[in-house]
Amino acid sequence: MPHLFVRPDSYTYADYYSWPDGIQGELLDGQFYVREPGPSFRHQRVAGSLFSQMDAFFVGKPCIAISAPLDVRLPRPGDDDGAERDVVQPDVAVICDRSKIDDRGCRGAPDWVIEVLSPSTRDRDCTVKRDLYERSGVRLYWTVSPQKRHFTVLRLGLEGRYGPGRTIEAVGGHAVANYPGLVINWDRVFTD
Repeated sequence: MPHLFVRPDSYTYADYYSWPDGIQGELLDGQFYVREPGPSFRHQRVAGSLFSQMDAFFVGKPCIAISAPLDVRLPRPGDDDGAERDVVQPDVAVICDRSKIDDRGCRGAPDWVIEVLSPSTRDRDCTVKRDLYERSGVRLYWTVSPQKRHFTVLRLGLEGRYGPGRTIEAVGGHAVANYPGLVINWDRVFTD
């Protein structure tokens, strides 16, 4: 019997997980955001290049790089597994606590999240998801603008808040202070 897609006031991961495969998107504060049509070639190229550089760096290390689509469930204090109202699919993420990884994805905040900005998701990535990542404890959050060829770095401070973002031109190499030895080669990312 087919599942009916009913729109209550708020969804949980258990609701999301029970839907047919054709219904895809993200839950932000219990609100369902339908996945937009497939990302552009440029978006995928940027995300793929970042992931490949990060993945190669983390081989043999405790952290692991992942790329979308993978459900990242961000529980709030007291949420049972399945009760999460925030489920995202970051373009690229780094998870250093492998106990957060299960067959359904990741339950808990990744250490580092990168969102490649698209015209249809830019506002949400820079506001709603930024606040969600901050509240969930994502230590390092980058947004990358393929159109402007720059990236913004947000670091979680001791008080659990992101400090002022630092926007940097995406050229040459950029050493990632949180991961000594990792240098993102932006000339490789933007090889058009």
